Amino acid sequence: MIRLLDTSFPDQPGLDTAVSRAILLRGSDDDLGETLRLHVPGRVVAFGRQDVVSPGYPAALRATHASAFAPIERLAGGRAAVFHEGTLAFAWMIPEQDPKTTITARFERVAGLIRNVLVDLGLDARVGEVPGEYCPGSYSVNIGGRSKVMGIGQRLAKHAAHVGGVIVVHDAELVNAPLRPVYDALGLSWDPSTTGAIEDSVDNISMSAVRDAFVARVMAEADLVPAVLEPETLALARELAPQHVPVGDAPAPR
Repeated sequence: MIRLLDTSFPDQPGLDTAVSRAILLRGSDDDLGETLRLHVPGRVVAFGRQDVVSPGYPAALRATHASAFAPIERLAGGRAAVFHEGTLAFAWMIPEQDPKTTITARFERVAGLIRNVLVDLGLDARVGEVPGEYCPGSYSVNIGGRSKVMGIGQRLAKHAAHVGGVIVVHDAELVNAPLRPVYDALGLSWDPSTTGAIEDSVDNISMSAVRDAFVARVMAEADLVPAVLEPETLALARELAPQHVPVGDAPAPR
């Protein structure tokens, strides 16, 4: 059985990230069962740990603000990636006694599932890195070997794993627009032409159609049970949220 959440905080990106981390920590402590969160985020540039220690990070933060995106320090994954209202974010918490031993299996499972979701929608979807893609990874999902539409990462706790990422449904250029100055600041080379969106290959595709296809694929393997975000999880997320907001970007208390 997998709990299904759609809770999102698009206007509080630090909290949105912290909710996924709180679910991971509570799952590791055996307080929560396996949980999948599917939601539409706000406009965010999510920085990885390598970005944060880069000499170009302060300039990358300034570039993010200039693009009217909010910077966050992400829970999982590699280099800077973009979330916006035309993307579907997923955060999958999987309890595991020893999650270090099953990292590859989880990547293969989730990337393969998303590939199959896109095949169900009529796309030539493949798992693998497109040369020149942003935030490159072996378990990205692309269309026809040409354009990346999904990125994925993992973070581990003692007894659970978080598999998270983003599917670009609409507006690939809205991914590229903030990444161009950010990647310049970080000194990263990439090819913006490799950034894709599902709408580039499927006319009139809706966010709900992609979400429904995702849910259907999961339900073919497990029971999905609608759930709500528990007060205990939200309280922990509020404590953790400042850790995901770059110094100087923390919102005023409220």
